[in-house]
Amino acid sequence: MTDRIPTPVPPAHPIALLTTEEVHATRAILEEAGRLGPTVRFVSVIPEEPGKAELRAFVPGGPVDRIMRVQLLDLADSASFEALVSVTHGTVVSFERIDTVQEGQLPILNEEFVIVQEILNADSRWRQALARRGLTTETVLATSLSAGHYGIAEEAGHRIVRAFGFNQPRKGDQPWGHPIDGLVAYIDLTDRKVREVIDHAVVPVPQDPGNFHDPEYTGPYRTSLKPIEITQPEGVSFSVEDNVVRWENWTLRLGYNVREGLTLHDISFFDKGQSRQRSVVHRASIAEMIVPYADPSPTRFWQNYFDQGEYLFGRYANSLELGCDCLGEIHYTDAVIANEDGSPWTIRNAICMHEEDYGVLWKHTDLVLGVHETRRQRRLVISFFTTVGNYDYGFYWYLYLDGTIGFETKATGVVFTSGYQEERGEHATEIAPGLGAPFHQHLFCARLDMAVDGDRNAVDEVEVTRLPLSAENPYGNAFGRRATRLVSEQQATRDACPALNREWHVVNPGSLNYLGHPVGYALVPEGLPPLLADEQSSISARARFARHHLWVTRHADDERYPAGHLVNQHPGGAGLPAWTAADRSIDGADIVLWHTFGLTHWPRPEDWPVMPVDTAGFTLKPVGFFDRNPTLDVPPNSNGRGCHGTA
Repeated sequence: MTDRIPTPVPPAHPIALLTTEEVHATRAILEEAGRLGPTVRFVSVIPEEPGKAELRAFVPGGPVDRIMRVQLLDLADSASFEALVSVTHGTVVSFERIDTVQEGQLPILNEEFVIVQEILNADSRWRQALARRGLTTETVLATSLSAGHYGIAEEAGHRIVRAFGFNQPRKGDQPWGHPIDGLVAYIDLTDRKVREVIDHAVVPVPQDPGNFHDPEYTGPYRTSLKPIEITQPEGVSFSVEDNVVRWENWTLRLGYNVREGLTLHDISFFDKGQSRQRSVVHRASIAEMIVPYADPSPTRFWQNYFDQGEYLFGRYANSLELGCDCLGEIHYTDAVIANEDGSPWTIRNAICMHEEDYGVLWKHTDLVLGVHETRRQRRLVISFFTTVGNYDYGFYWYLYLDGTIGFETKATGVVFTSGYQEERGEHATEIAPGLGAPFHQHLFCARLDMAVDGDRNAVDEVEVTRLPLSAENPYGNAFGRRATRLVSEQQATRDACPALNREWHVVNPGSLNYLGHPVGYALVPEGLPPLLADEQSSISARARFARHHLWVTRHADDERYPAGHLVNQHPGGAGLPAWTAADRSIDGADIVLWHTFGLTHWPRPEDWPVMPVDTAGFTLKPVGFFDRNPTLDVPPNSNGRGCHGTA
């Protein structure tokens, strides 16, 4: 590096959180290389993770070549670029222009939200449409929403957003209570103009203010709730050092990036029965999400958002507050991201970690032996919250004492609103007088790079079998279990079936438990509906991953995002459908599970003006991974007293 460019302190491990020094260095390297200018903006700066083989070979204390994957957008003409920058060596490793017609557009910038408002306010068609409703641009706020891909020739290669208007009668009022329905604008950010204004119908603007933050609207706070305090007088049971977390028998490493948010790496469990650390998951993340809406009206048919690929929800992480977002003895971790000018931004308290009691772990009262034994379950919670437009999402990873891993997303915030019309009632709910909320889904895709006792794994689909009356089943009470090995990628595109108790067991054929069976972990799905849009729809082509609960692929370092690398305005077919076309073998291979899960939301009046948390998730549960219950050594309770009067 030259003297002008700061030299970041080398990280101790290739999977390290981004630092402010690295962001400064990245910008300086690109600037010295002549790759920046007054209209160039940073879309994202993400540490490039080494391949799995390189990570496996890394020795603590060894050298780390820290490379950043950088996406740049020139606001002057929408030229888009992706670069690899070595902050270790101070060089631009590669710099390529993106073919936005074929590859898709970069995610939407915050600055572009401001640009959209300026473009709309200057457009006579938009102003006239507002005037038809007795409104002006002075009180109407525009929402910049991802455009999708609908084969409109004029949009090819141009950065397009679509915008609704929401009235805000007074500063501080919630605009979501006043949607301007029947009106939408298509904005070309490349040419800085409104391509089309669709003024389909004048719908009365709802008047319920929905100011959930205003005591004049909510009424006085109740006084009946007594305080709950959670304390750990002797401190927490976990440790965090250089983002390596150790808790009870669990060890893992934290990661964070602006696209996925929180990531977990090298999740392993120390098996006391075998006196060794055993791997479970190499890398876990929520790799994409899609929110498709059900209203087919001329102004809303296009409405669907990839909150990660189109908006980068990791950049909208909340700074969490003790007593509000997290309760108890909390360990916080900050996250550093790059602003759009290439400067660093530290999100304070982005990741929250704490322990919580989780009820009874196991219990038995034996009347013959006179034994009364109870143990308490406990879990380690690692979480972050992000706000993308009107919705807020919490992402919670849970580690349990018995070797179980859980994930839960918490959806809250404000539902996306519309004007309510009876003729569209089959696609929306009236949640307040004249205020509608279209039906929609929140679908997430977990990427689980499995490593159950090593990298050579296989997947068995396990489900119940019903047995008819027969000579072998004369009373009809019998039922059984069927396990089907999924041997190829296309065979492993599967759907959940709660009626059959279907789950998927990730097993290691080369590692047997003491009963002689392959060790395994079960992916237990909730089995709620996947993508409901028609298979021939645009959103189905672009979010093909969401049509099925399970995909299994053979591991490849560059296969990271289930809808593809660039999602914004991509026509579809990228990601999982493209990768699985090769139909690679997954039997006894290094495999990745992709699990789609989520909510189908029929909004209720109770969801207005702010939505109580709704949840969705999945479980990874050991099945034959341990030779017996791994929690037999958990003491009766933490204060040393017996649960049934014994010391």
